[in-house]
Amino acid sequence: MTTIQPETGMSFGLKSDQRLIVQHVRDYCRAEIAPRAAEFDRSGEYPREQLRGLADLGLLGATVPEQWGGAGLDNVTYALCLEEIAAADASVAVVVSVQNGLPEQMILRYGTDDQRERYLKPLATGQHIGAFCLTEPEAGSDAASLRLKAGRDGDSWVLDGTKAWITSGGQAQTYLVMARTGGPGARGISCFIVEDGAPGLSFGKPEEKMGLHASQTTTVHFGSVRVPQANMVGGEGEGLIIALASLDSGRIGIAMQALGIARAAMEHAARYACEREQFGQKLREFEGVSFKVARMAARIESARLVALKAAWLKDQGQPFGKEASIAKLLASEAAVDVTRDAVQILGGNGYSRDYPVERLYRDAKITEIYEGTSEIQQLVISRAVFAEYVSR
Repeated sequence: MTTIQPETGMSFGLKSDQRLIVQHVRDYCRAEIAPRAAEFDRSGEYPREQLRGLADLGLLGATVPEQWGGAGLDNVTYALCLEEIAAADASVAVVVSVQNGLPEQMILRYGTDDQRERYLKPLATGQHIGAFCLTEPEAGSDAASLRLKAGRDGDSWVLDGTKAWITSGGQAQTYLVMARTGGPGARGISCFIVEDGAPGLSFGKPEEKMGLHASQTTTVHFGSVRVPQANMVGGEGEGLIIALASLDSGRIGIAMQALGIARAAMEHAARYACEREQFGQKLREFEGVSFKVARMAARIESARLVALKAAWLKDQGQPFGKEASIAKLLASEAAVDVTRDAVQILGGNGYSRDYPVERLYRDAKITEIYEGTSEIQQLVISRAVFAEYVSR
């Protein structure tokens, strides 16, 4: 495999163990997840069995050290595995991405050893599903304006308020919740671990979404939910800092989810173009079709390289926030455009639920919205670029 300049230390080649892991995950996804994706899309059934299978492969705690129950994979390998999951079913992939990128990373990086023992281990082994509770009905991109209140009561905190658009709401056992413990703004927010079944914790009905039907999304209501001080992650007032830092990891995951969706759409479109005939020719012989496929491949490959660079930087312990945002921006836009063009190549069949590309088209759109909209990614990227020039 070609390697770029040695001084960078970054190689485009995978080691044999990395290739074996990714191939094993690909085989599992094609055998156990992809065949049921359309069924889950129609029924909205939460994919518990498939998640258990991925847990057996170590993918619900992919990058968590073995000490805490995880597989201890590097971030590049995990990213490629997530692409395989997404190519099979994006609903399953987002559950895996949220679990690995947000609750687990928050507890691993900022939690105590007791929190890691009690909460991280069950998450990493797949015994528990985790949820990330930041967004509120009136606080989306403006996360610093969240209103869910946590009031001190002895050695406990009492949480009151509502979170919105929570992946695995009602299905998770461990909720990482950002709540206001102080005054207005970012420094008044702290992070808490809330267990499923806590008195006062309840859930709205699953949202009826455009796509990702098998990934349950709900509001989460906190009615005087009591949480011990021992369940605060990090220090008081550090919650938003912890959440935003963890979102950098989550954005690599969403980029790989988007790439998996896009790749699956391209593969279906290319296969169809090789089989379908019009005007006495295969569709692939028409430039209007072949050029679309060429641009699909170019956009997927370029976005993947940026996403893997972000994952590699994370493995090296280097800053990767800008690259993670670039990857999410490019990959999510590519997913929407590639799936739209795939529908176009299949024509009327592309609009039919008998073919998977219409589902992929619906699943793709959300990747431009959650874990930071495309507009927020552009803010993050531009600020990082300007900061480089201001510091010179």
